Amino acid sequence: MNKQMKKMSTVVLVGLLSVSLAACGSGGSKAGNTAEGGGSNGGGAGEKVTIELAISKSSQDSAFIQQDLLDEFEQKSNIKVNLQLIPAEQTTTVLQTKLAVEETPDIIQYNLASATTDLNLERNFEILDNEPWASRIVNKDVLSAYGHIYSFHVSQDTGMQGVVYNKQIFEDLGLSIPNNFEEFLQVCEKIKASGVTPVFMPYKDAWAANVWPAAAFADFVAKSDPTFFDELNSNKRKWSDIPEFKTFLQQQYDVYKKGYTNADVLSDSYDMAVGKFLNKEVAMMFMGDWLIEGVAQQDPNMKLGVFPIPSVEGAKLGASPLGGQLFIPKKAKHLKEAKEFLNFLATKEVAQKIVDAKGYVSNFSDVTTPELPEYKQEIVDKYITPKNTVLTTDAYMLVDRSELYRLLQDQFAGGLTPEDVLKAWDEKFSQLMKDKEIAGF
Repeated sequence: MNKQMKKMSTVVLVGLLSVSLAACGSGGSKAGNTAEGGGSNGGGAGEKVTIELAISKSSQDSAFIQQDLLDEFEQKSNIKVNLQLIPAEQTTTVLQTKLAVEETPDIIQYNLASATTDLNLERNFEILDNEPWASRIVNKDVLSAYGHIYSFHVSQDTGMQGVVYNKQIFEDLGLSIPNNFEEFLQVCEKIKASGVTPVFMPYKDAWAANVWPAAAFADFVAKSDPTFFDELNSNKRKWSDIPEFKTFLQQQYDVYKKGYTNADVLSDSYDMAVGKFLNKEVAMMFMGDWLIEGVAQQDPNMKLGVFPIPSVEGAKLGASPLGGQLFIPKKAKHLKEAKEFLNFLATKEVAQKIVDAKGYVSNFSDVTTPELPEYKQEIVDKYITPKNTVLTTDAYMLVDRSELYRLLQDQFAGGLTPEDVLKAWDEKFSQLMKDKEIAGF
């Protein structure tokens, strides 16, 4: 197996295990250095400094950019955090450009697994091993790559991907969780007959179109072709070699063509999703459990859950790498102040506040995991503890996936068949691997 793939897969596997263990234990209260690592706050003295934090618009519910926290940090340190909100579909391209032309933000929020492939992690970002808070981290692996801590988060949760659904709608209509694709279509038909849109597809944001295939492909490979990703990443196999992949792409498209979705799938975006669920306009969405958290923040009484992508009988729930970490570029204009912001977030008081508000599994030895929200405990009990999860394809990808997302959009535009998508991605994937000088390409 390619060394880089091994490292990233280990990160995710350890992260999944830690969620299960921490949820059943005492919230990760291990012995160790409990110094709070508050950093050297300016206390309001001197000239005010403004640091730039770049973040996707789809992550506006991030724990790290809540206004009360930013205000508290500014008051204590005399450092203002200015947000650069980037359209979700442009996030990767914009950040790549900023890093290339040295218009570098001081802090970036991104996904660790994606940063290794999209943003050249080793070349562009600070190693954080020796930061004051690092000694208090319970599970360093979910923040690390290449043997070093590169990212920051107060949580050790992984994101779970499947079908997010409104439990009340299912109960009112007497529906059960579907176990295969045919049952899923039957569920969609009953929901549509009730006057509710069965599935919301926000595919203006191209990445959202990959939630279904990322889980379905990975589930099939894990059960039926376990050497595929090793062979793919050494140029011995191609995406189009697996007939079932075409089937899974066709399934997602069929949900749309049968009229079970919003009409404007290529015009509607992820930032509309929370409102759609709050207004009970839609019943389901192919998405991660972070959507449930976003809805719960606005209406704690709305009961949502998640079940596996029903591509085949007995599919497992997709598990994506820990998302939404903070990174500090090596060429940040205000490197010291950026690190001071992480130190502030890592203080016991602030980290506890974030963990409590978000229902996170704490990743600090002196910060206690709260009672988990119902949906998260259900995921732990039904999927994580019994090991009914599968790493999504993201964990095995060594290159930028943006072109794949665009090809999936093209399928919904009516221009490409599933076979066309896979063959075009084969060509692009091969070129990207060659550009990265991966052995065999």
